[in-house]
Amino acid sequence: MLNFAIQTARDAGAILVDRLGRAQVSNKGDIDLVTEADVASEQLIIERIRSHYPRHAILAEESGASEELNTGKSEWKWIIDPLDGTTNYAHGYPCFCVSIGLEREGVIEIGVIYDPTRDELFAAERGQGATLNGRRMRVSDVADLNQAMLCTGFPYNVRERPNFARDFANFTMAAQAVRRDGSAAIDLAYLACGRFDGFWEDGLKPWDVAAGILLIEEAGGQITDFNGGPVDIYAARVLASNGLIHDAMMRVLRAAV
Repeated sequence: MLNFAIQTARDAGAILVDRLGRAQVSNKGDIDLVTEADVASEQLIIERIRSHYPRHAILAEESGASEELNTGKSEWKWIIDPLDGTTNYAHGYPCFCVSIGLEREGVIEIGVIYDPTRDELFAAERGQGATLNGRRMRVSDVADLNQAMLCTGFPYNVRERPNFARDFANFTMAAQAVRRDGSAAIDLAYLACGRFDGFWEDGLKPWDVAAGILLIEEAGGQITDFNGGPVDIYAARVLASNGLIHDAMMRVLRAAV
């Protein structure tokens, strides 16, 4: 199933690149965008899953959840974001990706994130490690938050989450650098391969993080909620790191509570 996810992500990414700069854009919220490329990419992924794994359930960003009718509730669920970084994509900013995760009875078993503009394929299977373009990858070895480069995202419903600006300011003062690239899936993939050292965000959806959390776990990192508890992809808050600065990041979050 990992090879299936990899090839599907690559083919969906090809759609995104082909339509970059000419895809029609519409609004599904005040500032939350959707493009025809999102829809086309998602359609390809869903059709592939239904063709190869008709008994599996699907949770997709644009079309929502589906349980296949022939068996009722499935133990397998594909969690897909056909275009993570839609606002970037709509503006021609080349920071976006396809994210595909496979969950079995609440546990993510497969994660694939594909960045088509750089042709970078991040993949993981539970218990088998994580790779970038087929080569084993690991999280960074930065042990001091003062020397760490962190990443985060700003929630769409920012007015309902006033703490984000406070946390952003506090981490800016505590870390060497903080970046905001506009694609949570890419942020998590970059943490898994050692480009970032830590990540936090409030306001995430399951399709934003399903693949990325497995990449980080299999690359030797740590991922929890803001209080250090087990991560839940269906909750809004995620804290991830190389493991070495995790406690320090939690202290920054708690200091402002």
